Amino acid sequence: LQQRVGVLVVGCGGTGAAIAGGLPHLHLALLAAGHPAGLHVRLMDGDAVSETNCLRQPFSRSEVGLKKAVVLTTRINAWFDCGWEAVPEHLTNEHRLPHDTHVVISAVDTRAARKLLAARLAQSYVRYWLDTGNGAASGQYVLGEPRNWTNRESPERLRTAAELYPEMLDAEADARDTQPACSAVEALERQEPFVNQTIAAHTLALLAR
Repeated sequence: LQQRVGVLVVGCGGTGAAIAGGLPHLHLALLAAGHPAGLHVRLMDGDAVSETNCLRQPFSRSEVGLKKAVVLTTRINAWFDCGWEAVPEHLTNEHRLPHDTHVVISAVDTRAARKLLAARLAQSYVRYWLDTGNGAASGQYVLGEPRNWTNRESPERLRTAAELYPEMLDAEADARDTQPACSAVEALERQEPFVNQTIAAHTLALLAR
């Protein structure tokens, strides 16, 4: 409670972008309540904005081709003067999560990405992993304490999404899933409106508690 809270958001698509848009308000609320530093957020995603993204994600046609993480971070910093960081690349086996990261929020869309993140968290000092995900008309958000250099095994430790639902790490199942939509019409047919925003709102409410 006496130091800056480091947050890493992995994935800046529909859910991740909506979460990122709410974090500045949580940061300002912490400062207003007397916290000395609030949040320091890093947004990580190697994808660039596509025209289809503009349909349900908070991007405009003028931003097509730009990195999502850079667009969102620049926008937040300009509006709220946060000084947050963009990491415009995909997570890999070579990445080491920064030591000052206390909370990781994942909004990835493949099991392979979630499996990779689980492995990186096991070699980190991260205190909490808040995993989010959604299907066509539903979703989940699970808060856990990854077993790593900070969180030792104990009966009180919160189990992570990967431990509670190990099928979420089955990378081979990605090939059996429907591929991402390549057109606006396909995107509308494959996912109900506002699913991402609903999951993001619940995730932010959980963080605020």
